[in-house]
Amino acid sequence: MLISLDSMEALVSDLTYVKVANTWHYVCLFIDLFNREIVGYNAGKNKDANLVVKAISKINHILKQITLFHTDRGKEFDNKLIDEVLKTFEIERSLSTKGCPYDNAVAEATMMALKTEFVKQMKFESLEQLETEYLIM
Repeated sequence: MLISLDSMEALVSDLTYVKVANTWHYVCLFIDLFNREIVGYNAGKNKDANLVVKAISKINHILKQITLFHTDRGKEFDNKLIDEVLKTFEIERSLSTKGCPYDNAVAEATMMALKTEFVKQMKFESLEQLETEYLIM
């Protein structure tokens, strides 16, 4: 179990899918493990490392303050592009045990709440609508 003693010390992340204009799009969230605040996000058509990097770029904190980044083992998180970003900011990577979603429980629970409480009740006509109504922090 990951425990964070300070704000922005450890971030967790995950991706989920959302239907926008009858097409699947993806949402990437970064969550501060200390207080479960969503500190970064991005939404887009492609589930890839670029979606994750754009979410990192929207984190409005000093990235060198982050010491640990935890995710599942999805290829959008475990790849050379993300390796380079983490190395640049001296952030240690932590990956969930293969086949164990409980290792990323905070991110999984946040995604479930987002979808259950907000997304499933809405029909999004555009990516901009999704971002402005539900993802802008």
